[in-house]
Amino acid sequence: MNGPARITALAVALAGMVLSMSGCNQLAARDQLNKGVEAYKSAHYEEAIGHFQKATQLDPNLPMAKSYLATALAQNVVPGLDTPDNLSTAQQAIDIFKQVLDKDPNDVNSLKQVAGIYFSIKKLDEAKTWQKRVLAVDPKDPEAAYTVGVIDWTQAHENALKILQPAGINDDGEGNVKAPKKVMDPLKQINAPLVEEGLQYLNQAVANRANYDDAMAYLNLIYRRKADLDFGDAAAVKADVATAEDWRTKAMGTRKANEEKKNKGPGGITMDSNGNMK
Repeated sequence: MNGPARITALAVALAGMVLSMSGCNQLAARDQLNKGVEAYKSAHYEEAIGHFQKATQLDPNLPMAKSYLATALAQNVVPGLDTPDNLSTAQQAIDIFKQVLDKDPNDVNSLKQVAGIYFSIKKLDEAKTWQKRVLAVDPKDPEAAYTVGVIDWTQAHENALKILQPAGINDDGEGNVKAPKKVMDPLKQINAPLVEEGLQYLNQAVANRANYDDAMAYLNLIYRRKADLDFGDAAAVKADVATAEDWRTKAMGTRKANEEKKNKGPGGITMDSNGNMK
């Protein structure tokens, strides 16, 4: 066999070996993916992370491997814990979800996951931004709209406490009409855009899910923040508080109806709180 022929034969052999190794890696990656899924279902998240990491290493193009890895990492994020390890795990999960989104910017699951992680580690502005990205893809998503409203109320409430407490005022949730104007004016200015946006998104959540009792409960709360904005207008404050009470009543009634519906068994059998038929 002459030189060129030997080179060609070697190249073909090497190509065959590469294809064979690639095929083996793909099979091994799928095996790791399956093992990771089983571990995840059993709540063995560290084990699942290990399997998903191996799957992505063996086959970087394996569908869902990165999503599963990021989801398992996200499951290990402890809400509200700002330790370096917890924040590192959160960022690692976010980074991997962003890799998924690089290939599919409209992947709603990844968008929601990133928003949820930011919310868990109390990066509320980032969480709000990502929930709005969810709504850009799916405008009728009630959870995304609800979460934006919750964040708006949370930030408005924190602002109220920061301004009222140093002035020795306990927030009464009814417009704080006895507070001095010099205290309420700065509060109105800082909270106005949050309350306006919160009302918009919470109403949107209820519009897209008529029995959304949690959204109704936050409408009650955010109307109480709106009462602060109407400081100096007694009629408007009274109307805000009345509307808040209406939403509180609706939330309680809807929650009760939702629980009754959830507890109904097949054929109209009702279950009590202990799971016993009655």
